[in-house]
Amino acid sequence: MATDLYGVLGVPRDASAKQIREAYRGLARRFHPDVNPGDADSEERFKEVNAAHEVLSDPDSRSKYDRYGDQWRHADELEAMGRRGGGSPFGGGGGDASDMFSNFDGLFGGRGRAGARGESGGGGIFDTLFGRRGGRRRGQDVEHTTQISLEEAYRGASRTIEVREGSAEQCRICAGEGTLAGATCHACRGTGSATPLRRLEVTIPPGIADGTRIRVAGKGGEGVAGAAAGDLFLRVRVNGHSRFTRDGDDILVQVDVPVSDAVLGGEVRVPTLKGGELALKIPPGTQGGHGFRLAGQGMPKRGGGFGDLRVEVRLRVPEQITEEQRALFEQLRSSQGSGGGGGGDVGGEESER
Repeated sequence: MATDLYGVLGVPRDASAKQIREAYRGLARRFHPDVNPGDADSEERFKEVNAAHEVLSDPDSRSKYDRYGDQWRHADELEAMGRRGGGSPFGGGGGDASDMFSNFDGLFGGRGRAGARGESGGGGIFDTLFGRRGGRRRGQDVEHTTQISLEEAYRGASRTIEVREGSAEQCRICAGEGTLAGATCHACRGTGSATPLRRLEVTIPPGIADGTRIRVAGKGGEGVAGAAAGDLFLRVRVNGHSRFTRDGDDILVQVDVPVSDAVLGGEVRVPTLKGGELALKIPPGTQGGHGFRLAGQGMPKRGGGFGDLRVEVRLRVPEQITEEQRALFEQLRSSQGSGGGGGGDVGGEESER
């Protein structure tokens, strides 16, 4: 029986992307294996929640799922079949009765009109799913999600992915007993058998954006009867950062500037994602919120080059001052008048540095 992915997340079919994201986060925290150690039911529920979010968080796969349900992965084939039949897989769009039955024939893997002429017809979706054409069936696609830091997104990274392949065999951990030291074997969950794991190292390129899927062709499930293997898809999630904010290929950062340096001019140190700091000159009269742009200090771009590092000035007012400093500030205020100098515009034009 097909699984209702919206039901898995507990959201309506017209849920917004934000509702789906919030529902997923709540359920993922609730059923996470670290929160429920040794609970097989929670672990299975956690996998279902991740699988549902994987589909519904992507606009393209969600659109296909809304239209074709659990057969959404075969949307392109179904739509192509519909175009051949005049608008739908069931003979809509003005086709006659023979078109309708020929489309049904194609849908279930029959010969259709080609068969009536003694030619070999193209297999339908059920041929693809159940391998009725000589037992050949393409291997299943395998999807995983991994999280990386913003620094890893800048430099590039790699992840080792475990993919189960082949038929079940005797568990190597418990030697088929199902138990280990009096406890249920974690590898086979007490069944005494397990599917072998294959480890693959996937390279994550520098500059990758949050939500990007990396396709590794032919590294999914094995095909049946000599058919091609499926593909491995790795979806990359880039974690937030305590200091930097990403905006496309640019990186945003705030730096504290003492009031004296903002008034008289000075120099501050600006941190960068690649490590180390850069010196930034602050011209006299710099206002809080003013922006500077350090060209080529942002994220790597796919086509080559780098984005920029955009620096926002945040005025730092001393929390404690000496009597001498207080006298100087009083003198400054008196020279400007009781109105405090009238302020000024905040956040002028960005400067190229």
